[in-house]
Amino acid sequence: MAKIMVVDDETDLEILIKQKFRKQIRQNEYEFVFAINGRDALEKLGENPGIDIVLSDINMPEMDGLTLLSELHESSPLIKSVIVSAYGDMENIRVAMNRGAFDFITKPINFEDLTITLEKTLKHAMEIRKTLQAIKENNILKMYVDENVLNFMGGQEYESKIMANENIEGTIMFVDVCGFTKISETTSPDIVVSMLNTYFDAMVKEIMEQDGIIDKFIGDAVMAVFRGEYHLDRAIDAALAIRNQVNSLPKEKGKETYQPKVSIGIKSGEMISGNIGSATLKRLDYTVIGDSVNTAARLQDAAKENQIIICESCYEQVKEAFKCENLGSISMKNKSQPLTVYNVIE
Repeated sequence: MAKIMVVDDETDLEILIKQKFRKQIRQNEYEFVFAINGRDALEKLGENPGIDIVLSDINMPEMDGLTLLSELHESSPLIKSVIVSAYGDMENIRVAMNRGAFDFITKPINFEDLTITLEKTLKHAMEIRKTLQAIKENNILKMYVDENVLNFMGGQEYESKIMANENIEGTIMFVDVCGFTKISETTSPDIVVSMLNTYFDAMVKEIMEQDGIIDKFIGDAVMAVFRGEYHLDRAIDAALAIRNQVNSLPKEKGKETYQPKVSIGIKSGEMISGNIGSATLKRLDYTVIGDSVNTAARLQDAAKENQIIICESCYEQVKEAFKCENLGSISMKNKSQPLTVYNVIE
């Protein structure tokens, strides 16, 4: 329902408006609020939130229509104003427009013209409100969806490529908070969430510092993706920083026996990037999949507290830049041969 305020000291106009727009009023398309001057209008605006349009005369006692326009422009910029006046000379029109009037109608009122003007003004007002709502929703969305995904969604080819994917080279990192599952079994949910958010915040800052992308949070673990130049080196730098940051976190109040530690698995290689899920249900996850992703997860499973585990192929790429220790070979699910792994020291 559109909410319209009519400001005019001629009380006969209220009766005329209700007669001419009785159909729209009955069908709940229009709701009218009436005021006898600018001051009365400002008071009733406070009592009637959600006004879309103000139709105002110019010549009124206490506060005229042009003064009301200035007040509305300052206090309620989203409300669109239309001047309805017998003073239709160019000077009044220019003053009204300069003070924010959307349109100008002269008296005696042509109600066909008024109807068209109302529809046009309402459309403009609704477009502005939708735009502001979209901005608000987009800002909320940024809290939950990575910026790279939002950029993809805003692209011209989003609809046609919604289920498309691409092969990329990158590095996957899984970070798990060690022993947190046991803590969550004996701790209230609000404290558990607060603790996790503290740990995740420390991790995310270091991942973003190295231009990594947070793919998802999985319980008490984080999955991150690194692309571009030196993606493996940047992932390891992020892992070292995360380990240092988490180790320096204080013990949680009431949980003095619990000191957070992390275990990290990292794997570099080829993977598939794209939307995974159901296009029919519009329920998709923009993520990466592939053997490198699975291996990184398995390496994290094998890692102990404060360990950053990489495989031999990754070690060969970074052995001159990072100090690592050989941990020997481990058997991994769905791998026919044992995998030689290294722990990144510094």
